[in-house]
Order: sequence, then structure tokens, then C-alpha cells
Amino acid sequence: MPRGARLDAPGSLHHVMVRGIEGNRIVIDDEDRHEFVSRMGKLAHETGTKIYAWSLMTNHAHVLLKSGAFGLTFFMKKLLTGYAIWFNRRHQRHGYLFQNRYKSIICEEEVYFLKLVSYIHLNPFRAGLVNSIDEMNSYPWCGHAVIINQIENIWQDRDAVLQCFSHKESEAQQAYQEYLIEQSGLGTQPHLTGGGLVRSAGGWSEVFSLKQRGEKQFSDQRILGRGAFVKEILDEAEENIKTRVPVSRSNDNALELLENRCEEAGILSQELKEGSKRRVITAVRKELAVKFIKEMGMSYADAAKLLGISASAVNQIFRRGDRQGKVQ
Repeated sequence: MPRGARLDAPGSLHHVMVRGIEGNRIVIDDEDRHEFVSRMGKLAHETGTKIYAWSLMTNHAHVLLKSGAFGLTFFMKKLLTGYAIWFNRRHQRHGYLFQNRYKSIICEEEVYFLKLVSYIHLNPFRAGLVNSIDEMNSYPWCGHAVIINQIENIWQDRDAVLQCFSHKESEAQQAYQEYLIEQSGLGTQPHLTGGGLVRSAGGWSEVFSLKQRGEKQFSDQRILGRGAFVKEILDEAEENIKTRVPVSRSNDNALELLENRCEEAGILSQELKEGSKRRVITAVRKELAVKFIKEMGMSYADAAKLLGISASAVNQIFRRGDRQGKVQ
């Protein structure tokens, strides 16, 4: 069965899993680990992505995050591509480092948030990379030590986790530790790594009960949550598809806007499309780039073709405008 399109609404809680291609290592030593974690933190800060839990293993990684304004796809593509280029250069290797498609599950926060935090932070313990929960308190390659304030990562949202236990930090840390110990006895909990009917219904017994009663239960492999939550996410995704402007129409409208704006500014549209760097043309190009992406929903690649620059340059213009408060 073909995989469904990725659900990528900004502000959604995602459990993200990335794996080395063919099960190969994605880190070899601590320098690699430091590079991966540093890139993840820097990018989280730049994109407004909230990271609540993470663990970096030998051949895979888990991250619990809430996507920022640019969405999950932008964040993950930049993280994985940038790190893979760095890793290949450092270790003098070629080819893909990660499996082509990372796995992401949209999660119902109210039900699964703490479960996922503990599941992700217990990965090193379950894998035998640390021998006890106490040893995890100083382990630098997962987010647990940050939660209990033994290691500082300013980009990790530890407060969101602790406030689930208590508003007093010392009490919250103790309750979190106790919760982690409790969860460590529950095994691998495979239901936390995917969605689907059994997860949404609450187990096989409930699935059979629903079937006998003739009731429909919404489910989707891309979503971890109860049926009502799954339906809400799918309805929202369908509505986004319905309201999306067709590419051909969007390009026609963008071209018309470009021609009109160039005429107003007294410049030749052809000069803009050919990549001229004259100051007046650059200013119009930046203005149009923001409008194309924000207001017209164009992709960076489609906007770049009209503006005479690369897709990465369009991306940089848009991000700079966002930081300066020009993109509302």
C-alpha cells in the first residue's frame, strides 16, 4: 500500500523517527553526536520549532517536537541534509546517510505527551547504552538530563514537560523521575511509534466491540490519537487541500503581479527574471518573494523560476522577512 502524504500542519505535535540507510550508523563518535544535536538545536531556535524530548542512538534518532511556522518538512529536510553533507565530508564517504523518508506521527498531545517524552528518553536505557536511570542523569545524548537540569540546552523546552507534574521545579523534577522509573518497566511499547485503528480505538477488544455495534472508528497510520482527534486532523488536511490554489493558476496570478509591480517600479520584468542585482530590482524581488510564498502559497522552487534566483535564495528572503516582522 502506498504511503500517504505527510501531514505537516505548523503547530502540530510530531513523534519523528529517522534511521540510517540499511540500518547503518548515523553517528560514529561524540564529535558526530555533538554536531547532530547542535544542528538540531540551532535549527529549532531559527524556525520556532519546540523540542520536548529527543534521543540520539547509534543508527537512529527520536524527536518529539511541535513544528514551527515553516512546518515539519522544512525543519527535517534542512537538519538531515545539512548533517549528512557534514558527515560524508568528515568521514570521506559518499551516498545517502538516512533512509529516504523519515517517519513522523502526529500525536494527540493531551493523551500521549508524557508517554512519548518518557518513551523517547528511555531509549538509551532500553538499548543498554546506559545501565540505570541514575546513569541517564548525566547522559548527554538524550534530553532527559536537560529536564532534570543536569545539562543545559536552551533550545529544549523543559518547562513544558515539568509543568505537567508541578509548578514547583524541585517537585516537578522528582515526579518526572518517578514517572520515568514507572514507565521503564513497561517494555518497548510499540504502539507509541505509529498510529492506526488499534491505537485510535484503544486496543483490539475495543475494535471488536465497535465492529459488533456497527460504529465507525476513524484511524490513520500517520496519526496517534483517539478517533475524534484523527477525524479532526484528517478533516483539516482535506480542507487545506480544497482551499489550495492550483499551481497553474497560482503561477499565472504571480506572473501578472510581477509584471504590474515591475511597471510600477519603472523596471523591466525581463531584467528581474534574468537575475539582475540592481538595487531597485533586488528590492522588488524581495517584496515579490514574500508575497509569492506567504500570500499565494507558492513553493520556493516555483517562486524562484519567476524571480530569477535560486529556491534557497527565496527561502532566505522569506525567513529574513519573517524575522523582521514583515511576514504576519
